[in-house]
Amino acid sequence: SSGINAEYGDTLAIMGDKKEFISAIQNVINSVTFDQESTVQVFETTIRILGSLLTSHLIITEWTDTFGITLDTYDNELLSLAHDLGSRLLPAFDNQLGVPFPRVNLRRGKSQMFNQATCTAGAGTLILEFKMLGRLVGDPVFESVAERAMDRLWELRSNETGLIGNVYNLEEDSWEDPMSGIGAGIDSYYEYLLKSYVLFGNENDLYRFNSYYRSIEQHIKRHSSPPHLNSPFYYANVHMDTGKLQNHWIDSLSAAFIGVQVLHGDLETAILHHALFYGLWLKYDALPERYNWERKICEYSIYPLRPEFAEATYLLYQATKHPFYQYVGEAIYQSLEQYTRAKCGYATLNSVLSKKQEDRMESFFLSETCKYLYLLFDTDNPLNQRGDFIFTTEGHLMRVDSFARERRNVFNKGDTDKATNISHLFSCETFPRYRQLAPPFSEQYWFDIASLINLKL
Repeated sequence: SSGINAEYGDTLAIMGDKKEFISAIQNVINSVTFDQESTVQVFETTIRILGSLLTSHLIITEWTDTFGITLDTYDNELLSLAHDLGSRLLPAFDNQLGVPFPRVNLRRGKSQMFNQATCTAGAGTLILEFKMLGRLVGDPVFESVAERAMDRLWELRSNETGLIGNVYNLEEDSWEDPMSGIGAGIDSYYEYLLKSYVLFGNENDLYRFNSYYRSIEQHIKRHSSPPHLNSPFYYANVHMDTGKLQNHWIDSLSAAFIGVQVLHGDLETAILHHALFYGLWLKYDALPERYNWERKICEYSIYPLRPEFAEATYLLYQATKHPFYQYVGEAIYQSLEQYTRAKCGYATLNSVLSKKQEDRMESFFLSETCKYLYLLFDTDNPLNQRGDFIFTTEGHLMRVDSFARERRNVFNKGDTDKATNISHLFSCETFPRYRQLAPPFSEQYWFDIASLINLKL
């Protein structure tokens, strides 16, 4: 319960529910301890718990101008918890390879109970949280280990295609799964390279992201058959060394790459990419975990309330201000209400075909899915007006300003300079007015999408 409170605390702040936010935070402060005999995934613990603790701490201490939340009795307890948790995750990096082990025991350190293979996203999606933690507590070791992991992953990319694999075996020091794509196992690695540049100004991260982006466009992007000018496209899964097709499915996590394309400024591609997932949503009133584009069927039909499509829809609306994306958001909301609403929350769908519910609601539904849909329609929300925040891969907030680029220790009560707003460097340009008078893609393109996925219009 307290862990869930930590996860969705900033959602409450964004919605303006100050009373519930403070209640959730006090519950975390009074109840949470990480001194437990528990083996956890480094990746999930970092993005879900560590990130949420840092964001809630900053909402209280640094972002009062945006959220208007103060807590007079607060004495950096959330940051202390984050520091303790981060320290307990550090043994994962205790190896010669630079790539962190996927799991640690919070009390005893590195766990030997599990296969020591990690997905690329698991090793490459730590830099925002670890770097911010290090700068807040004044300990460079957190930044150092996360940077070392990013450096090592860059070295492990293919010399032939510039692509990176999916699963790396630390015991064998080799790729266990050389499949490359933009979905599960890799997705947030690309996202964090770009966001690390935006947040911390590391030009090296931007160079690496741009290199991967070119390789993805060259080797992973596929057009529908028969291909023609402006034909629909998707991003396949290929072998990292040859670019040879490995399977015929796309997964729901691939929708996260649309948001990365928006941040990258490739709006036209993001708009067309989004149309594919919108078609799938209309077909199933949800997104199946895997869809086989060759056989035009669900390959894995579960829907665990994932946020990636809602996130992409929100970010495209912010970038274009096109009303179409609010229309899409309404369709998402109606489907969730009709098929996933349960007595005590919202339920995972065991199958997008049968709509049978499971007794499970992932924490990311509150920390991400609900947050993005709320922000999509609350156009006057202070967060939408500012334009200088980015989201972590778990939907937690970090502000793009000089604060993120300074090494400082908040436990030291010395004077600090006020953060400088540099939002004008990263805000998206909206579409010209004439582009808002028509759908964001052509009617023919939509018919082609429908044909690609067997959607009945």
